[in-house]
Amino acid sequence: MSAERVDLSAFIKAYDVRGLVPEELDARVTRAIGAAFADVVVIPETPAGSRPTVVIGNDMRPSGPELVAGFADGLTARGVDVVTIGLASTDGLYFASGKLAIPGAMFTASHNPAQYNGIKLCRAGARPVGQDSGLAAVRDLAGDYLGGEVPQVADDERGTVTSRDMLTEYAQFLRSLVDLSAIRPLKVVVDAGNGMGGFTAPAVLGTGAGLPALPLEVVPLYFELDGTFPNHEANPLEPANLVDLQRAVVEHGADIGLAFDGDADRCFVVDENGDPVSPSAITALVGLREAAREQAAGRTPTVIHNLISSRVVPDLLQAAGARTVRTRVGHSFIKDQMAEHDAVFGGEHSAHYYFRDFFFADTGMLAALHVLAALGGQPHPLSALSDAYQPYVASGEINSRVSSVPDARGRVVEAYVTQQGAGPVEVDELDGLTVSHWDSHPQWWFNLRASNTEPLLRLNVEAADEDIMIKVRDDVLSLVRQGEPEYASASDEAGATA
Repeated sequence: MSAERVDLSAFIKAYDVRGLVPEELDARVTRAIGAAFADVVVIPETPAGSRPTVVIGNDMRPSGPELVAGFADGLTARGVDVVTIGLASTDGLYFASGKLAIPGAMFTASHNPAQYNGIKLCRAGARPVGQDSGLAAVRDLAGDYLGGEVPQVADDERGTVTSRDMLTEYAQFLRSLVDLSAIRPLKVVVDAGNGMGGFTAPAVLGTGAGLPALPLEVVPLYFELDGTFPNHEANPLEPANLVDLQRAVVEHGADIGLAFDGDADRCFVVDENGDPVSPSAITALVGLREAAREQAAGRTPTVIHNLISSRVVPDLLQAAGARTVRTRVGHSFIKDQMAEHDAVFGGEHSAHYYFRDFFFADTGMLAALHVLAALGGQPHPLSALSDAYQPYVASGEINSRVSSVPDARGRVVEAYVTQQGAGPVEVDELDGLTVSHWDSHPQWWFNLRASNTEPLLRLNVEAADEDIMIKVRDDVLSLVRQGEPEYASASDEAGATA
C-alpha cells in the first residue's frame, strides 16, 4: 500500500470517529473511511451468496448529510450496497442494524459541541467495532486510501443506495418490550436538548409514528432539531444542562423528567421535585425488572455494571437472586461482557443502559420506558420509589490535573495500600485503582482512574454516609494534588471541581 499513509489517529479513537468539521472530517475523509470499513469489516463478514450492505443514519448536525454522502460513496465504490434511514438516534441505528442483520454507521458526535461530528460503526446485529475489534485496521486502511486512491470496482459491480424509513418499526419494537398501556396517567417533561430525542420521543412516547396514544402527557422541551444547540449543550451528565428540565418539572407539576443527550442513546431522570435520580439507581431499578422477567422464564439472570456504579447495584441484584458482573468503564467492555455472559441487562454510571433484547446494545429510550412502567405501576411519587435505590452517598466524578499521573497515583497507593493507613482494605486494579473498606465500618470505597487522553486522574467516592464520603474524598484529593501548582492556592477547596 502507499507509503503516504495519512495519520487519522487524532480523531479515530478507541471507540468511534469524532472530529472537527471540516478541519478533520469532510466528505473526502469519510469516503476513505467508508471504503476501509467495506474492506475490513463489511465484505469479509458478508455471508456467502448475500450482497454486502450497510445501513447509515445521521443526527441533526448540519454537516451530517454531506459526510454521509461521502461515506456512502466509499462503500459503493467497493461494491457495497447502502440503505440510508436518514435522521435517527444512535439506538435507532442500532435497531436498524439488528433488524436488518447488516453492519451500520451512525453519524453523530453525541454530546460534543456543534463544530464536531463523528461516526459510530457496528457489525451486523449492532455488534461493536472498537480499537481492538477492527477500528484500528479501518483507521490505517482509510489513511492509506487518503494517501493514494480508493480502489474502484467495475461499474456494473458498484453498490446501490436506497432509502428506508424505520422510525415506526423502531417505536413499535420498543413498545413491544415494555407495555405502558395499563399504567396510571403520568405527566412527563422531556428535554431533548435540540437533539435526536426530539425526533424519537414523539414517536415512542406519543403518536408521532402513528401508534396508539399512551397514558402519558408529554411536555416537550427543546424538541426542535438544531445541531448548533442554541439552548444548552446536549450533555445531561453536566448538572448545568439539567437546570431547565428541573425547573420545568416543578413548574408543570410533572411526575418525572427525562433528559436525552445529543444522539439520544443516554437517558437521565429527575423526580417530581426536580432532583436528579442517580444513573446507578436507574441501573438497579431496571436491572431488577429485567432480572425478574428472566427468572419468570426459569433462567438465572446476569446483570453487568461498571466499577464506578453504586454498591446498591450488586447489593440489590444479588439479594434478588441475580448474578452480577463488574466491568471496566467504557461501552465496548460492557458490550463484550453482555455478549459473553448472555446478560439480560447492563448499566453504566454514565447513563448508558444495555439490553439483551435490544441486540445487547444501549438505548436510553428503552430505559426510560422501564422507569415509566415502574413509576406508573404503583401509586407513590418517583422520589419515594427511587429512595430505595439510593441508600449511599457519592461524590460524583472529580477530575484532577496533575504533572505526573504515576507520581500522584503512587502517593495514594502509599497511603492506602502500602501503609494500610485506613485499616484493612480490599484493592483491585481492574480499571485504575479501587480501594474498598466496604466490609468493615465505616463503609466506603473509591476508584482513581487515569484519563486516556489527558494528564488527569478521575476520582469517584461512595460511602454509607455523607461525612465519611467527604472525609475520604478530601483525603484522597489532598494526596493526588499534593505539590501540584494548579492546586497550590489556599483558596482551593477540596472537591470544588466535583
